[in-house]
Amino acid sequence: MSTWSRPVIVLLCGLLLMTISIAVLNTLVPLWLTHDALPTWQVGVVSSAYYTGNLAGTLIAGIIIKRLGFNRSYYLASVLFALATAALGLESGFWAWTLWRFVAGIGCALIWVVVESALLCSGTLRNRGQLLAAYMIVYYIGTVVGQLVVSKGGTALLTVLPWVTALVISAMLPLVFTRITAKGDDEEAAPGRMWPMLRRRSARLGINGCIISGILLGSLYGLMPLYLSHQGMSDATVGYWMALLVSAGIVGQWPVGRLADRYGRLLVLRVQVFVVILGALAMMAHAAMAPALFILGCAGFTLYPVAMSWACETVAHHELVAMNQALLLSYTTGSLLGPAMTSVLMQNYSDRVLFVMIAAVALVYLVMLLRKEDKQATPVAHA
Repeated sequence: MSTWSRPVIVLLCGLLLMTISIAVLNTLVPLWLTHDALPTWQVGVVSSAYYTGNLAGTLIAGIIIKRLGFNRSYYLASVLFALATAALGLESGFWAWTLWRFVAGIGCALIWVVVESALLCSGTLRNRGQLLAAYMIVYYIGTVVGQLVVSKGGTALLTVLPWVTALVISAMLPLVFTRITAKGDDEEAAPGRMWPMLRRRSARLGINGCIISGILLGSLYGLMPLYLSHQGMSDATVGYWMALLVSAGIVGQWPVGRLADRYGRLLVLRVQVFVVILGALAMMAHAAMAPALFILGCAGFTLYPVAMSWACETVAHHELVAMNQALLLSYTTGSLLGPAMTSVLMQNYSDRVLFVMIAAVALVYLVMLLRKEDKQATPVAHA
């Protein structure tokens, strides 16, 4: 497949519709539970059930893709997500919603692995950075659109669930008109397994980068609104600054992906991590918030696709799905651990610990990257 072939375009179209649905539900489910007067710990458990489902879906994705192929795996994941969404309107109560959000998490993780793996398998060393940049741009645009829909439209349970479910089903339609394949020179080789990928030395810094990216983005998504609120900002103002943060990630995806394809992932990763540290230090020093948040979002939100594409350079074509599973598992683990650790430190010390944590974690990764000898040929020269 060429860079912008028909399968690539339809994958991104389906992802956009799916991401809008995910963003709407992730925002409204905690609000619906709060309106039902559930205690805070139960709201937290329901939210955690979704991310636990993400982990479970990541673990089983490779087997499902191997047996069903990309298209059928995508259909299965979409049906799971649609059923779990519709079931929220048919059943009420803490345990029922915990179960269905767990199922929804499995479906979402399957969708991510299918789309990311299909893009990686369809790409080459020369254009994977651009493909993953496009993937992240579409993902963040869908997230922003979902938040705008929530802020402008009705939020009643029985008003939202029908059109969100319909949107999930509609996300299946683009793939009906094309077949996603992952043929390569070694297509007859046995598919790789996920756990050996996590132990592969050549991909270790790419895997570590996905863990670091999960810690950074999980902390920014989950705790930045809390930090801004504690500064005395209204909900609307918090929404504005968060939109700026995510928009910076959208703006940075394409140029960073192009630079990584041209000059190599290692050099670009070093620059990105250094810029993350600068952005965190600027926020700690109460510098101008707009440029500080912009550079933090631009560097932080582009870290994951570059680390992912670098790790995938070290594996054979038939191992890409397994490596993608390992990377998504690493990212999800980081996104679970980061907010948990940082929130405890913020509660015991100061809200500014958020940026201390981000700078410290980024510094550790920068030291790893600087110790790595740059023996990597640039992708353009290699191609």
